[in-house]
Amino acid sequence: MENREVSSFRDPAGYIYYKNNKVYRRINKCYFREYKHLMNSGLYKELTSLGYLVCHKEVERCEDYIIIQVEKIPFISYPYEWCFGELKDAAILTLNIQKIALKYGMYLKDASGYNVQFFKGRAIFIDTLSFDFYVDGSPWGAYGQFCRHFMAPLLLMRYVDENANCLLKNYIDGIPIPLANNILGRRGGFTAKQHIKWHSKAILKNNDKVVNSTNVKVSCKSIINMIDMMIRQIEKLERKVIFTEWDNYYDNTNYDDVSDSSKIKLVKDYLGSIKYKNSDVLWDMGANDGKYSRIASLYVNNVISFDIDINAVNRNYVNIVNNKEERILPLILDLTNPSPAIGFGESERYSLSDRAPVKCIMALALIHHITISNNVPFSQVASWFSKLGEYLIIEFVPKDDSQVQKLLSTRNDIFDNYNVLNFENSFSKCFEILKKDNIKKSKRIIYLMRSL
Repeated sequence: MENREVSSFRDPAGYIYYKNNKVYRRINKCYFREYKHLMNSGLYKELTSLGYLVCHKEVERCEDYIIIQVEKIPFISYPYEWCFGELKDAAILTLNIQKIALKYGMYLKDASGYNVQFFKGRAIFIDTLSFDFYVDGSPWGAYGQFCRHFMAPLLLMRYVDENANCLLKNYIDGIPIPLANNILGRRGGFTAKQHIKWHSKAILKNNDKVVNSTNVKVSCKSIINMIDMMIRQIEKLERKVIFTEWDNYYDNTNYDDVSDSSKIKLVKDYLGSIKYKNSDVLWDMGANDGKYSRIASLYVNNVISFDIDINAVNRNYVNIVNNKEERILPLILDLTNPSPAIGFGESERYSLSDRAPVKCIMALALIHHITISNNVPFSQVASWFSKLGEYLIIEFVPKDDSQVQKLLSTRNDIFDNYNVLNFENSFSKCFEILKKDNIKKSKRIIYLMRSL
């Protein structure tokens, strides 16, 4: 029985569905001409050979529909979970695809950030039905959407606050241009003037009719020149240098060489004791710059490296791109306020829990931040983790640890239940404790658990 992707309801050209752990796309008759041109013109071949577009194979064809099996993306992420580097690369990918499509007489009718995912260490376009025939003289109708989904959040992240892409949770079709203009003010230089300020004036004056009007004649060459300029503008955008709380975390831990080696060995032993399938996913919660995510990637094909620190996530992503680490995807996530379900019927974009369960959760040097910094009881952490993953590798950090003492130095110690006995009792209600080991030259303990 097929399981239809609920977010596909807006597209009359077809929809995604899942069957037997495989991903399929139904292409309706109304899109046959466009699909045929995509496949026969050479556009599909060029985009897939460059790694820009997800691959597929045709598995069924009849008079009313075509079924294609699409390469499966192990984990679906969203723009509000991406770091600056990821959003920037997704924007450039979208523009490059638009430019290439014009060579073959097509263009992108959609420029949504949700049409891009990260697969094997790089951005990839996943919507096969986003291509339409280009009509000579027509402007790029998706320009406004591109600005809302990419240009506005990138400029806000660069010139205002790097957490500004969180606004995309509130605006599922991108940050409104007038809002972005009000927040940016005079910042952002000519790029902001061109794509935000002047764009905003046109929207407010003409209700977006001029911006996206089909009556405006624009040559194909002019569109290509505009795309080239936008690519250069985005490529020049660099992150604003800021200091964050957990910057260079691994340079300031209380581990010495012995305890660090002991922890690494135990994590490797625990990871190695789990049997994985090729499609299995591991979530590294509180991963910082991905040190242990890289260890996990030696055992499991798909590692999602979550952290709340934007510097750490960006550094992790840069390392992945530079070293071509295909198994790791770094994402921004506040564990105490994870990504919600949003969109019509709260079903167009999935919550973090909706994208579970996964094979294994790693939560190393994390429990004290959740429990002490955020007052979340052990029992609630255990209950939530048990719903997210089959296995759990977790590190208990005792109250007399120097890192916990730092947390307690700025607050009253109301955490009488924060001890190893209560930790084990709480987690034992949701997990079977399979292994337990002390980290050498440390009072910290590593556990391997399996959800009940």
